[in-house]
Amino acid sequence: MRPTGHRQRYQTTAPGMIDATGSLTLPARALESGTQGNLADNKPGTLLMAPEGVDSKVTLTRMVGGSEAESDAALLARLLEVIRRSPAGGNQYDYHRWAVSLPGVTEAYVYPLRRGYGTVDVVIVTHNDLPSPETIKAVQRYLDEMRPVTVKDCLVLAPEVVKADITSRVSLSNLTLDAARKQITSALTDYFNRLVPGEVAVRTQLGALISEVVGVVDYQLLAPKTNVVPVVNKQTVQWIRAAAQCLAATEKLCADR
Repeated sequence: MRPTGHRQRYQTTAPGMIDATGSLTLPARALESGTQGNLADNKPGTLLMAPEGVDSKVTLTRMVGGSEAESDAALLARLLEVIRRSPAGGNQYDYHRWAVSLPGVTEAYVYPLRRGYGTVDVVIVTHNDLPSPETIKAVQRYLDEMRPVTVKDCLVLAPEVVKADITSRVSLSNLTLDAARKQITSALTDYFNRLVPGEVAVRTQLGALISEVVGVVDYQLLAPKTNVVPVVNKQTVQWIRAAAQCLAATEKLCADR
């Protein structure tokens, strides 16, 4: 199956039976490797060969975890980390190094003692996106093998994504609204891409990025009203991301002349 309008192909990985409601949910994987197989949630797709009596339209509820081959720069960074921070019997740098050494993990964030004495939690991401369940399981198995016996509980998890709405009104000089949207979108995208799980999205920094665009004379940041603060506790580590409509289309961005 493939998302409508795209050539990316996916293949189911397990059989199943249609239930009484006429629905069926199956696991699937992208046939082409890399990040191109990752999708936003609930994307429409089409069965290339639908069984008789079955609607060819499908919904890909979640497709994440695809990653590119490790670059030479990333490999060098891992080597330099080993040189600068040699193995030390299971400190937080060891957990980071163990996690990012596995395929599909591009960054890891270590939280010692988050759930009490003798616990270590490791939050992993894949190319600034969520890892697949298979990647989480692989990292969990590896860390359980590597961790010292004094650590009674090690937990590998993905961050919980929280979407932040950004709405602004701007006054422009010698700049079209479309051009302003593109430049502001680029600046905000870079900002949110640099936020790590558990980091606050600071409202004044968002406003500063808008005001720094050449041609923006004045602005009003209508949303968010305050800093967007993620929850970090024993149950979750939230990751602040920009809502897609704000960065991709910015329909709410208006210009006063």
